[in-house]
Amino acid sequence: MSKKINKKIKVLSSQSGLRVDMVVAKTFPEYSRSHIQKWIKEGDLTVDGNLAKPKKILKKGELIEINAEESAILKDEPEDIKINVISEDKDIIVVDKPSNLVVHPGAGNRKGTLLNGLINHNASLANLPRAGLVHRLDKDTSGLLMVAKNEKTYLNLIKQLKDRSVVRLYKALVVGEPLSGGTINRPIGRHPRNRTKQAVVKSGKEAITNYSVKKRLNGYSLLEISLETGRTHQIRVHLSYLGFPIIGDSIYGGRKKYSKGTSEGLKEKISNFKRQALHASSLRFIHPTNEEDSTFESQLPKDMTKLLNSIQENG
Repeated sequence: MSKKINKKIKVLSSQSGLRVDMVVAKTFPEYSRSHIQKWIKEGDLTVDGNLAKPKKILKKGELIEINAEESAILKDEPEDIKINVISEDKDIIVVDKPSNLVVHPGAGNRKGTLLNGLINHNASLANLPRAGLVHRLDKDTSGLLMVAKNEKTYLNLIKQLKDRSVVRLYKALVVGEPLSGGTINRPIGRHPRNRTKQAVVKSGKEAITNYSVKKRLNGYSLLEISLETGRTHQIRVHLSYLGFPIIGDSIYGGRKKYSKGTSEGLKEKISNFKRQALHASSLRFIHPTNEEDSTFESQLPKDMTKLLNSIQENG
């Protein structure tokens, strides 16, 4: 028979302004973050009798109640995974993620993720939501990610993302040549027929992508992209919608794999490029502690540089 869990927390003034999942985790450290997320998802955790969301900000005097059955939940385990740390201080880690690395553990994919490597790098990160990762990249997108090392920094960076003050720049190799740069302001939500994909749909959430053309490459282009919002697969969906899919994107690339006039040799190289040619190249944010304007850069990885050179030679 499952053990019953009945807990109550009266929110103190010192806890006002914090997220509910953080307060519960700190008050009851014997329960994992996965337990807390499960309680919230299944409606076993309420605030003043109302269902709570993980990001709910608490106010003094509110009552958190937990009425649940204890169950075995897999904990995220530290793993010796090589992490390319390009900057680290007492508050923030900036990492340069390679392609073919999942950021967060998920169903059927509990090991071998960036999160597992971060917990191994710094065990205290296990006490933060998602080991301090405040945003994410797709498995096959390479580039820069911010990681908070404490609660105060985590909340500050989340707020900067919400306020759209964080500047995130990406480089993408796409099929086709846009006449100029521009802004794509189209809502993104679940694809109406394929629920595993995202799409531009009227009922979707606001999504804004800015892009500029850095190089035109004989039927292909190198674009620089900045995000004002952070929807799932946003860049990939928006560029595909615009008619300039990212090279190597097996989900959103559609039938437009090559431009007219592409040599057989280049077609083979593009076919053998087994991930979307997308790289998070720059991060700019205000450091939560010293309030300095902080910018970090990452060069194009070797595989994208090699593909870029092959496209240039095609002309």
